[in-house]
Amino acid sequence: MAIGIICEYNPFHNGHIYHIKEIRKKYPLDTLILCLNGYFLERGEISILTKEEKTNIALLYGVDIVVELPTLYGCQSADIFASNSIQILHSLHVSKIIFGSESCNIEYLTKLAQKQLNNEFTLIQNHESYPKRLALSLEETNIIPPNDILAISYIKAILKNNYPIKVECILRTSEYHDTTSNDSIISAKNIREKLKRNENIKKFVPKEVLPYLKLPNETLLFQILKVKIISEKHLEKFLDVTEGLEFKLKKCIREVNSLEELIASLKSKRYTYNRIQRMLIHIYLGIEKEDTKIPLDFIHVLGFSETGKNYLNQHKKTFLLPFTSKQSKIKEIELNASLLYDVIMNTHTYEFEKKNKPLIIKRF
Repeated sequence: MAIGIICEYNPFHNGHIYHIKEIRKKYPLDTLILCLNGYFLERGEISILTKEEKTNIALLYGVDIVVELPTLYGCQSADIFASNSIQILHSLHVSKIIFGSESCNIEYLTKLAQKQLNNEFTLIQNHESYPKRLALSLEETNIIPPNDILAISYIKAILKNNYPIKVECILRTSEYHDTTSNDSIISAKNIREKLKRNENIKKFVPKEVLPYLKLPNETLLFQILKVKIISEKHLEKFLDVTEGLEFKLKKCIREVNSLEELIASLKSKRYTYNRIQRMLIHIYLGIEKEDTKIPLDFIHVLGFSETGKNYLNQHKKTFLLPFTSKQSKIKEIELNASLLYDVIMNTHTYEFEKKNKPLIIKRF
């Protein structure tokens, strides 16, 4: 049997080790397949580990096969992120996915997913953020937290496509929005904030991760965005630039002096921080609304263990997607993403992308 997980590892930390260990405790003989988001992430963030580093660390800590979620789908909303991740795992014959959840209540999450699929409610169209509008629409007292929103999206993708995939959850022990806790397991966001404050994070991540950690050059990112926004005549063509927002972008970029100021000037009840971050990344990467029509048509293997290699060899003739893509645009976006990632991270990921060879690790 194959078990799937979907992660971004920004960065890989003690909570991810706990996630893998808990799966291994319960399913020691099964093949563990990770669908990994790479350089630019679902909330519009920039990964502080490279795709190659994340793949290597995941394999080292017990994952058997790492496959890529292409950038085109990885830096979109929860539903797009989830549906493409689930499609990839289904294509590899995964029979179960296991994710972290704040509620850890599969019955509750499935009920909310089914309500959305059955159109049993209408999403309230006010100026609140999506999580608030979703909670109000579902008549939920509390705002649905980030990992539960993703979990609902995973379940929706499975139900909508009638995939034979079961779901399990592991209780999330850290609060996503907390940036001050010093427990041994804290959120990735907390770790990133501590890095920005130059605090010691040795307690929260494995030793193999520490040498790789780096923060993006937000000053340089802002300068590139400024040039692009001012010089681009048709900002409305980029993904998530909704009608009228292109004019506000043109106005605000001339009045602010940093990325944080730009996001703050655009943020409103309608446009959340994450949505604005995603939009800016789409502009930076040149991802257009038309690109969303490109279907996922391949699996890209980033790395595997001996167990993973055996699984791939055993099932390669029955996988539902090929290992090569007919869509040159998906590859083009990936290569461009690695080049632009290198610019603001001072890395060399483009060389890794050009080699296009999976990492292989032997565990003893």
